[in-house]
Amino acid sequence: LVEPLARHAAEAGRIVDVLIQVNVGDEPQKGGAAFADAPALARAIDEAPSLRLRGFMAVPPASGDPEEARPYFRRLRTWRDAWAAEEPNAARWASELSMGMSNDFEVAIEEGATLVRVGTALFGQRVDPR
Repeated sequence: LVEPLARHAAEAGRIVDVLIQVNVGDEPQKGGAAFADAPALARAIDEAPSLRLRGFMAVPPASGDPEEARPYFRRLRTWRDAWAAEEPNAARWASELSMGMSNDFEVAIEEGATLVRVGTALFGQRVDPR
């Protein structure tokens, strides 16, 4: 996805901020890079002049209990911190952690989230258009 996104951004004369989604729960039905693949993806994004890596994002396995998301948020933060300690470009690449949604954003913030996604809390449940 890096190449077409970079190409379209360049054609539009834009620099696009990017977050890498990491599949923190190793769930086959969810998108995102494996932890092992995220560093190479970060380097590929860095090589694209029209893309700017800002950090990482995660969607933990679904649960009704926000505390069940905590280990996944912590896993992403501790992985990012350890990786950033070894990566010379980490100051540019790893500043943002987008973790947490309406049901678990408080736990995500406690675990280091800098961005949260709270659409349901603001706008209510999605309506099925069928």
